[in-house]
Amino acid sequence: MNVAIPTEQKQMQSIVEKVRSGERLTREDGVFLYQSDDLLTIGQLADEVNRKKNGKKVYFIENMSLYFTNVCEARCAFCNFRKDQGDEGAYTLSGDEMIEYVEQHIHPGVREFHIVGGHNPHVPFQYYIDSLKALKERYPNVTLKAYTAAEIDFFARISGLSYREVLQELMKAGLESLTGGGAEILSDYYRKKMHVTKADVSQYLEVHRTAHELGLRTHTTMLYGAIESHEDRIDHMLKLRELQDETNGFLVFIPLSMQPKSPKAGIRRRNSAFEDLKTIAISRLMLDNFNHIKAYFINIGLQLTQVSLAMGASDVHGTIVKERISHAAGALTPEGITREELIWLVKGAGRIPVERDTFYNEIRVYD
Repeated sequence: MNVAIPTEQKQMQSIVEKVRSGERLTREDGVFLYQSDDLLTIGQLADEVNRKKNGKKVYFIENMSLYFTNVCEARCAFCNFRKDQGDEGAYTLSGDEMIEYVEQHIHPGVREFHIVGGHNPHVPFQYYIDSLKALKERYPNVTLKAYTAAEIDFFARISGLSYREVLQELMKAGLESLTGGGAEILSDYYRKKMHVTKADVSQYLEVHRTAHELGLRTHTTMLYGAIESHEDRIDHMLKLRELQDETNGFLVFIPLSMQPKSPKAGIRRRNSAFEDLKTIAISRLMLDNFNHIKAYFINIGLQLTQVSLAMGASDVHGTIVKERISHAAGALTPEGITREELIWLVKGAGRIPVERDTFYNEIRVYD
């Protein structure tokens, strides 16, 4: 007597076989994984893929997050960081003012400045160039990972320059990599619904394509947990996978769990731990041409970050020092973490901590 195997089980087995044979997953596969509640199989499969790429190594960096201005012309529905010019708490720092802030918080191990901020139309493009110049002159050995693709699009609009020209000017000032923000969900419908008036889908991708053509390696993100569907998330990943096929310019993919606008918001206003882990694991399975998937502890917490290392994540970000954007939106996590704590977190998951630079060159292996 033949026993009928459930369709869902057959489909999962087909995906397992595809992954283990090195066959690329389809859109249908990705949507199925999101709809499945078999987190352990999905996580185990993602772990297998990650171990083939990175062994037991998990990467982190000594970095600082810097925000020159929170004045922004955009009014994205999910943002609680932005201010209008003249609002209480609005600020725009000069290079000297930022250096003063850095001097108060930096320590000798910092290798990277992670620089993002508002789209401030009250200052010229030159202000953003000068911001990088001031930091590079004062800290020549610290890598400048600065600005999102949406900021590059904004700079092009206020300067009248092309993306290429904007990037070239910033590179002269010390720019060495782009941050991944501004992607949100790469769907024009989503962007309209969520009032994302900054760079659209094609512009976001074109900025990164241009940066890669100029020799910059960049980062990319996905902000999930609002109105988007599982199909939207998979389509987002596929757009990035396609560009990576073309340029091989992305260093890492960073799934960002949406934060509620208030730290007092209950758990029903937050993504579940189940959804966060599933998204990390599915990202690892869909983005076969990315070397790294990052678990961003600021948004998902330290303990869930540790668990994610068994489900496809190979990077735990960095020390940060003082994160502001997610915390303005209600994140409950620490604003920063020490190197020793990151090492403890990674070792606690049975993995090998590796201190890296911006480009994933290994600085020290803590085995």
